[in-house]
Amino acid sequence: MSIPQSGGGPIEDVSQLAAYLEAGCKPPEDWRIGTEHEKFGYCKDTLKPLPYDGPRSIRAMLEGLRDSFGWSPVEEGGLIIGLEKDGANVSLEPGGQLELSGAPLENIHQTCDEVNQHLAEVKSVADGIGAGFIGLGAAPHWRHEDMPRMPKGRYKLMTDYMGRVGTHGTQMMYRTCTVQVNLDFGSEADMVRKLRVAVALQPVATALFANSPFFEGGLNGHKSWRSRIWRDLDADRTGMLPFVFEDGFGFERWVDYALDVPMYFVYRDGQYIDALGQSFRDFLRGELPALPGEIPTLSDWADHLTTIFPEARLKKFIEMRGADGGPWRRLCALPALWVGLTYDRNALDAAWDLVKDWDAETREALRVSASVHGLQAEANGVKMHDLAREVVAIADRGLKARGRQGAGGMLPDESHFLNALKETVETGQTPADELIARYEGDWNGDVTRVFGDYSY
Repeated sequence: MSIPQSGGGPIEDVSQLAAYLEAGCKPPEDWRIGTEHEKFGYCKDTLKPLPYDGPRSIRAMLEGLRDSFGWSPVEEGGLIIGLEKDGANVSLEPGGQLELSGAPLENIHQTCDEVNQHLAEVKSVADGIGAGFIGLGAAPHWRHEDMPRMPKGRYKLMTDYMGRVGTHGTQMMYRTCTVQVNLDFGSEADMVRKLRVAVALQPVATALFANSPFFEGGLNGHKSWRSRIWRDLDADRTGMLPFVFEDGFGFERWVDYALDVPMYFVYRDGQYIDALGQSFRDFLRGELPALPGEIPTLSDWADHLTTIFPEARLKKFIEMRGADGGPWRRLCALPALWVGLTYDRNALDAAWDLVKDWDAETREALRVSASVHGLQAEANGVKMHDLAREVVAIADRGLKARGRQGAGGMLPDESHFLNALKETVETGQTPADELIARYEGDWNGDVTRVFGDYSY
């Protein structure tokens, strides 16, 4: 989850809200790749989640990364809750999931180097305190009462609210992990095309990266339980966004949508002020009950945009949000997939041709079926396995067309980072399918075996 935003003055006119988004437009040579990934930390001897405090804890992890690898601490209320270095940050999800929000980088080679370095640093510190980390879409056997609580004011507010607006909100907060990529756009028209492709094809990412077939100690009937959770979380701020596909969609229409999403908080002087369920439209008029007479800043607007959780999200860039957390190779494959689809014009046009005739019902049905069946999903005549094969092939062509070689031209182009997905398409087996086979086979129904066999 995002850290507090900064750098914006008072909002004097509603047009500033769309202008804020439009300021993200960049020429193609300035497009960057920002990869985020979360993982579960646990105590190696007990397989329980890491608490915040103590000698074997999240706090010890953050302090170890700070002391051994030169990260600068981020604090809230005098407690360390994150780290910063070289344009990247390490932050905490509500249940202690450790997240790297990577720096904006030029190519997938750099992204994968960043992932590799981060996981090596995490393992070094974790080994020293008897902890481990694993990439899964959902906690395999922990229950809600097992989860620690991170000392962040934002999460305290959200926990109560999630329990009132949906049935799965706290599961998302405390017991899921994802991998995401943040990508740029060149113009409003480019943003529209990319966001439409992003939303329509998120179910493909869900299927290819499905990695959460376990929950509370057994099979849950889904290949991606994380995706299932998002379907009943908070209807006001999640979903497949049918309005994105309507004529006239652009920055202003996103502003209209975001203004109707109920607020969570306002951040002032290091404190989160409760604004749960209140209206940003009222805030613009100086009528917010939480801060009567005060008008918002652009920083408040930026904060509010981080509280919207659709399958793809628009800020000054586009966030791809449909994939489960997973093993190392897939942390590199996720940005490779979306960069290949969207950073080459021919690939983007080909991706749009795949989805442009779908209606909202088809897009939603694919989302549902992908969470249940993964690569075996089917909806309204669209077979996920066939679709995924086409999508990966388009991404492959897009990456080859980019021609970004690594190590000063000594390494091949970025397309080899898709190898994990090519194998999935060839075999029809996602990570979830592999986990289910292990569970029903040599693990003899013991989900805790996943820690020994799949940790970083």
